[in-house]
Amino acid sequence: MTESKERGYAGERATDVDVIVVGAGISGLYAVHALRRRGMTVHGFESAAGVGGTWFHNRYPGARCDVESVDYSYSFDEALQQEWTWTERFATQPEILSYLEHVADRFDLRSAFDFLTRVTSTVWDDESARWTVTTDTGRTMTARFCVMATGVLSATNRPDIPGRDSFAGETYHTGEWPHRSVGLTGKTIGVIGTGSSGIQSIPVIAEEAAHVFVFQRSPNYSIPAGNRSLTAEQIAEVKATYPERRRLARLSGGGTPFTPYPKGAREVDETERRRVYDEWWHRGGYLFAKAFPDQTVSIESNDTAREYVAARIREMVSDPEIADQLIPNDHPIGTKRIVTDSGYFDTFNRDNVTLVNLRRTPIEEITETGVRTSGAHYELDMLVFATGFDAMTGALSRIDVRGRDGRTLADEWSAGPRTYLGVAAAGFPNMFIMVGPGSPSVLANMVLGAEQQVDWIADCLDHLSTHNGLSIEATDRAVDEWVAECNAKAAGTLFPTANSWYMGANIPGKPRVFMPYIGGFAHYGGVLSEVADAGYKGFDIRTGPEEF
Repeated sequence: MTESKERGYAGERATDVDVIVVGAGISGLYAVHALRRRGMTVHGFESAAGVGGTWFHNRYPGARCDVESVDYSYSFDEALQQEWTWTERFATQPEILSYLEHVADRFDLRSAFDFLTRVTSTVWDDESARWTVTTDTGRTMTARFCVMATGVLSATNRPDIPGRDSFAGETYHTGEWPHRSVGLTGKTIGVIGTGSSGIQSIPVIAEEAAHVFVFQRSPNYSIPAGNRSLTAEQIAEVKATYPERRRLARLSGGGTPFTPYPKGAREVDETERRRVYDEWWHRGGYLFAKAFPDQTVSIESNDTAREYVAARIREMVSDPEIADQLIPNDHPIGTKRIVTDSGYFDTFNRDNVTLVNLRRTPIEEITETGVRTSGAHYELDMLVFATGFDAMTGALSRIDVRGRDGRTLADEWSAGPRTYLGVAAAGFPNMFIMVGPGSPSVLANMVLGAEQQVDWIADCLDHLSTHNGLSIEATDRAVDEWVAECNAKAAGTLFPTANSWYMGANIPGKPRVFMPYIGGFAHYGGVLSEVADAGYKGFDIRTGPEEF
């Protein structure tokens, strides 16, 4: 084995490597590190100009994570945990990107990647048991294994509104925000969409703009973040207790060290229920959905949470009519991701903010000078699309992935994504999917989720090495059974009742399938371990004459 092989470097113009990693976000960075560490040659491709994945692109005003910063961080290296100090409870996009850049530099991960390079196709050759990966720069490489760390919130969605491209003013998408400063002062700005990016950006935009028109089709539940700077004492306590904090996170349902109240919402009296909701409201953010264990299972229990939050919104919004329009009535609370905001509802008390209810007056067209609804024409200087992503599958579906016998991933997933354990697909040997459909994914802490899956993949490759394995592939039966289990678990909750991006409902023509695994982060980890301990049950392993 050469020195470069031992260090896990492929060489600048290598054409054949052990592993190709697609994507330099949280999952891709850790995959490169973990697989290099076991002596494999690894090369990566990233379409952006730098590392960070979704945090490289999502630079819109007010962008921040809804998982506490001290938890939304890697756990694989204790020195890294101790040397990095977060400044806020919920980190902003610039701080998260700085952290990921620090990780990339500390472990020399940038050297693995071709940046500004988009993978256009991956094709499996059964005879050589290798993937051929082609990029938009013309570079072609082969690898035994492909790790598809393409991201679940990276393929932006621009709705097909008549005249969308005719607007003559400034146009931006929150998921593709410029890396330069965007001047907002004194401008009349329209924001289409009130999901996470809209709810986070609108208060910041309103502070500078002359006027903001918020075009809302579907109101969303949002909980104030209660964000604050972290004190030196708080940081010291977290760093001293990280092992226990991580242990609790891995035992939890969502990959953070929090557990719900031990009883259901209707098993306690109104006074106690109010006390619990107050406590979780002040914790801030999406964790409110986890206050009681039956909140997203029982509609009666969910109603108690919905009524509590509706009352809170009415307290924050001065105009009762506007408050009513901002309160969702089309889905149980928590079945769409609860947004973590900083002053969103209070923003509608400002004189320079107008809510345009698209349920009452739908958009008819975008014109050269603004937006025309069935009720009025709104003259604008700037138009912001806060319309989210083709989530979970969008980025992967934009690559021509061809597996055994020429089958395409697009055809295999035409009725919805089909995976085994969320990491593998039948017919696509030696290809691993990161934090995608069929895994806890966006329902859990994505950083610990990435570590959980990459560590499992690394152990799997060790197993292949010691057993002369050439390839590993999920069986059709295993995929069928896992899809059925995922569907059954989702059906036991209220989640499928909402037209959410979890279901693909924001993309016209996309199959309506609840895509994440909702059985919980800890339980999922147990399943991964059981499969590995059983010799990778549910996988066909093809052996060869030599170790790789």
